[in-house]
Order: sequence, then C-alpha cells, then structure tokens
Amino acid sequence: MDRLRDCRNGKITRGFAIFISRSRDCSVMREYLRQSIHLIFGLAIAGLMLFLERDILLVGFSLAVFIGFIISDAVARGYRIFFISPMLDLVDRRDALPGKGALFFMLSALISLILFPLPTAFLSVLALSLVDGAATIAGKAWGRTRIVRGKTLEGSVAGALISFMAFLFFIPLGQAALLALFVSAVELLSPVDDNLVIPVAAGVFLQLLG
Repeated sequence: MDRLRDCRNGKITRGFAIFISRSRDCSVMREYLRQSIHLIFGLAIAGLMLFLERDILLVGFSLAVFIGFIISDAVARGYRIFFISPMLDLVDRRDALPGKGALFFMLSALISLILFPLPTAFLSVLALSLVDGAATIAGKAWGRTRIVRGKTLEGSVAGALISFMAFLFFIPLGQAALLALFVSAVELLSPVDDNLVIPVAAGVFLQLLG
C-alpha cells in the first residue's frame, strides 16, 4: 500500500520499478487495485443477496446509498475520513463525486432489487461484479486489440468467459451463455457509467428470457 502511495506521488522505489515497467505506468497499477476492490466488493454484495431476505436487503442497501452520499459529499468538501479518505487517495479516479464507482454500484444494486425478483437481482449484481472487473483486469494485463474507447477484445472475451462460468451455477447453459454475451456487449458499448447500466440491463434481459 505504501508503494502504491509512492507511485501516486511519483516516488517509485528501485525494486518496484520492475513491476511498473511491466504494468506500463502507475495508472495501470491503480486500475488493477481499483478493479480488484470492485470484484471483492461486488461479490460480497452478491453474497449477501444469496443469504438475506429481500426486505432486509432493501433497508440495508438504502442505508448504504444514503450514508455513501453523505460520506462522498463530506470528502468533496475537504473533510478527511478515517480509512476512506486514504483509500480514495490511492485508487479513486479524479471524479467530481468521490467514490462514484462504489456509490453507483450500490445504487444500481438497490434499483435492481426494487425492479426485479431477488434471484434476478442477484444475477444482475453478479454480472456487474464479474464482467466489469474481469474485463478491465484482463484487458490491462493482456489486451492488444483495441475496439471501443480503449477497451480491448481480449478483456471483453475474458469478462464473458468468467461470467459465463459463474452463471452456470445458477441458470441453464443456454441462458448463461446468452446473459454473458449480453452483459459483455453492454459493458463494451455503454456510453455511460456501466456500474449503473449493467445490472438493470441484465435484469431486463433475464426477465425477457423468462
């Protein structure tokens, strides 16, 4: 973590320079960490949706979104918050809304829970966790063929394959394949933040599949 902070401040140690050269630059390393957090955070949210009742999840997600916006506003106003501010310093993109990725993730999970049955909402959140995170990590690591807005074919294929294998545990093979291809296409082509779009799009698609 200290080394990542050094990278952010432009102070790269000699031993760490090897990793940086392989990762191309500090921004790539931050993206690896950001997407790893995205995966862990998303899978934790999806896990809660497997074991908790809908009403409990609605209250919990609503509180999380409300508190998240309060914290984001406080950080934007210059307040320093234990653990959260240092983490945002390390991995957050320089958006007008601090912690926008996590906030949008929770907001879309809440909307999915309101709009769809719990099993559909669970798969929608799982799709966002896996497709977005896996596609970005694989694209940064192995991507060579750029196709849309800097995104790579290799990353999109990796996201589709990983999500497909996860979906197989919950839905039939045909539906799993179609859903994986669909959410990968949404992740690739969405003109707005995919944290907002993927879960709702996946939920609608699953409802249409029946």
